[in-house]
Amino acid sequence: MTDSNQAGGVLDRLAKFAAGLVAIAHTRLELLSTDIEEEREHLLSLIRWSLISLFLLMLGLLLVAVLLIVLLWENYRLTAIGGLAGFFLAAGAITWYCAKRKAKLKPKLFWSSLMELEKDRQHLDRS
Repeated sequence: MTDSNQAGGVLDRLAKFAAGLVAIAHTRLELLSTDIEEEREHLLSLIRWSLISLFLLMLGLLLVAVLLIVLLWENYRLTAIGGLAGFFLAAGAITWYCAKRKAKLKPKLFWSSLMELEKDRQHLDRS
């Protein structure tokens, strides 16, 4: 009778351990799902605002360029057109560099989920 009690105790412990693992996995998957949703919303918002600001800036720069060319048409039209083209090319190159740099500095995707999984692993290693 003692052997069956011990076997039942071991099975109960294994069942509780498995239930704990399932609960941990469930929590981590919920966290991962939240991370994905937050990242999606962040990217959509960033794209939306970037496109709006890009359109408005380009419209403003185009109007300034036309104004300068019209003002300088008589004497310096080629200089004005060349200078504005150089300015726009330089500004485009600088913003491209800044965008690439910003993309590289972004935190790793699912960082909080990975950190929580690392904590779980360390806790299970100690047990």
